[in-house]
Amino acid sequence: MGAEVVIEGLTKSFGRQTIWRDVSLTLPPGEVSAMLGPSGTGKSVFLKSMIGLLKPDRGRCVVNGVDIVTCSEAKLYEVRKLFGVLFQDGALFGSMNLYDNVAFPLREHTKKSESEIKRIVLEKLDLTGLAGAETKLPGEISGGMRKRAGLARALVLDPQIILCDEPDSGLDPVRTAYLSQLLIDLNAQIDATILIVTHNINLARTVPDNLGMLFRKELVMFGPREVLLTSDAPVVEQFLNGRRLGPIGMSEEKDATQMALEQAHIEAGHSDGTVGEDLRGVVPQIAPTPGLPEREAVRRRKDRVMQILRTLPPVAQQGILDSLTDEDRRRYGITSGQAPLSARPALPRRGERPSPAPRPGYGGDMSATQEIAAVPDAPGRRA
Repeated sequence: MGAEVVIEGLTKSFGRQTIWRDVSLTLPPGEVSAMLGPSGTGKSVFLKSMIGLLKPDRGRCVVNGVDIVTCSEAKLYEVRKLFGVLFQDGALFGSMNLYDNVAFPLREHTKKSESEIKRIVLEKLDLTGLAGAETKLPGEISGGMRKRAGLARALVLDPQIILCDEPDSGLDPVRTAYLSQLLIDLNAQIDATILIVTHNINLARTVPDNLGMLFRKELVMFGPREVLLTSDAPVVEQFLNGRRLGPIGMSEEKDATQMALEQAHIEAGHSDGTVGEDLRGVVPQIAPTPGLPEREAVRRRKDRVMQILRTLPPVAQQGILDSLTDEDRRRYGITSGQAPLSARPALPRRGERPSPAPRPGYGGDMSATQEIAAVPDAPGRRA
């Protein structure tokens, strides 16, 4: 099973510019998580800080009991071996064929024989759908193949944690769908902890077990996917639907005057930029390809989420209850058609303002992360 990553109060600045501050979350072991956020919110910086390529100003990032922020260089070198990283462009060496690119970490960081290296490299190339392409150079293959080759290289040291920095970048929707399926299949086969940084809403809605979002230099929320996918927070609603109306602008955020002008523009009957229906709401996750084992993370996640169900917003509770199978309902003692554990208005239609929640602790500006943390017996930000 993949390693757990516990992040507490992580803050990063470049000079006087704060990138993000006081980020706290836990990546549950063996589960797939995704981090969303507008361009420029420091998502890639967050990944690099997790593996020690960038040093945070303060906070902790604990992997297998080791805080990579304060540990020695020798210890950091060892902990990094637990990670496999897929960079945006694949980061392949242009002068090496795919075989040598994938073999590079094994030759650099292990003392394995060439026969053992060959076995591992061919296994990973086959796992990522690249069997037979080992002699090709990066310049001779498509962007999707380069992504998969980068993923194969990230897997050769059998990492417990896989970080994917915008794996869909530069890919068309069909190749992105194939890559999404590949990530789920990998999780089913090796049970690694996976964190995906992405702008792709379809990937974010269908792949991860957990979802988070960075905005205005802070973690807006992080937790079970149902919390973010049903959230009525303006920034989440705007991002999920690709709308102009909302706090996100061409720069990171808008002032009140700009938002008022845009609201008046919409009320006058002009388009807000949204195409199709409101995309908030819980949709089914991608399942492993038939013939592969079931994801062990699914059962662990259900057990964990059912333990904290009462701490989640009611609409998220309903999304979780709706996803349960008959077997799940028997296991957790849930009656068919059971309603959420507390009342909350339905999601407003586009153009309507969300109604205030009647239950204390779920209103105002409190994020889902803070809401969970406010319950004494809940796992808090580690949900």
